[in-house]
Amino acid sequence: MYVHPTPEQVTELSEADPNKPIVMLNLIQFAETANPGFGCDGMSGADAYAKYAQDVAGLGDKFPGHMVWLGTSLGTVIGPPEEDWDLVLVVTYESPAEFFAAVTTPEYLEVAPARDAAVADSRLVMMQGDGEPWG
Repeated sequence: MYVHPTPEQVTELSEADPNKPIVMLNLIQFAETANPGFGCDGMSGADAYAKYAQDVAGLGDKFPGHMVWLGTSLGTVIGPPEEDWDLVLVVTYESPAEFFAAVTTPEYLEVAPARDAAVADSRLVMMQGDGEPWG
């Protein structure tokens, strides 16, 4: 189960080019019932995540991430078949620093527990391109 990055992962991700935008691929598997102790007791994991998403959206300009894609996983084509994701979303940020600043603000930290309540497992993949297409 993965819900938070390790300190080593944060260090590694902080070494991304600070002058280029990043894209964050989020793969989320919901808990059947919300994990207790995060203010979403009695909710399903999906409902707790919906609360988290609504609360993040309510932060407006205080959360600069821009969602560019949201959907569901239809299944793994290459990889472990047990990795089945309930929600897939792609969010862009102007820079790695903007992402790290956004997820450490007091406003974000106030709404983040709903994510902890919702998630049984997750992956968060930071991507950065060079802007050059193949070919």
